[in-house]
Amino acid sequence: MTEQSVDRGLTRPGAAGLGISAALVALAARAPWLEVSYFDDRVGGGVREVTGAQWSTEALAVALLLVAGGVATLALRRLPRRIVAAVVAVAAAFAALSPLGLIARGADVERVRALLTAGAGEAQSAGRGADNALSPLAQIVSVDVNVGYAALAVVGCAVAVASGLAVALRPGSDSRRVNKYEKESVRREKIGADLEDDPDSGRVMWDAIDADIDPTDPQGGPISAER
Repeated sequence: MTEQSVDRGLTRPGAAGLGISAALVALAARAPWLEVSYFDDRVGGGVREVTGAQWSTEALAVALLLVAGGVATLALRRLPRRIVAAVVAVAAAFAALSPLGLIARGADVERVRALLTAGAGEAQSAGRGADNALSPLAQIVSVDVNVGYAALAVVGCAVAVASGLAVALRPGSDSRRVNKYEKESVRREKIGADLEDDPDSGRVMWDAIDADIDPTDPQGGPISAER
């Protein structure tokens, strides 16, 4: 009789969802979330971009976490994968706050200035170029939010939350192979203890033989194939 397939619950679709969400978040993190127009008296005006990874520094780390979480839900047993899935869902929910805030409230100009001028002062004092950093004296003319890219990050996080919760709520069961080995190990230990307590018992001897344990071996070793 063939064994029934093990109920994996929503583990596999949940892991697939985490992989998709990781790709979405990573793609959004590399895209420009802000287009900043500036004017500098020395070099004139221009436009600079602020990527998702610059604005939301945890974005790429969360993408890696989602990949690791997806792999872990497939590799771990029932309880650990429920815990990992729940942690991933919570992390994704927190990661969505930054792009949501950007869409809802817009960008803080002072923070934009800090990001674009980072390193400019040190570079000038060292007598070298500022490596694309704006001068602290530059004026921020306007800041436009690329809502589509920020929304992509939100969608990726939402998919991750849904996938993590799906696995946490319906993690399925452990494989029959694992359960079989665990039960067999417990059974052998019990028979070994019975052999020590009552080695002359017929029932214990038959149980030992049935479990491929030599009832004459004090260590409870397997029955030898030699006759």
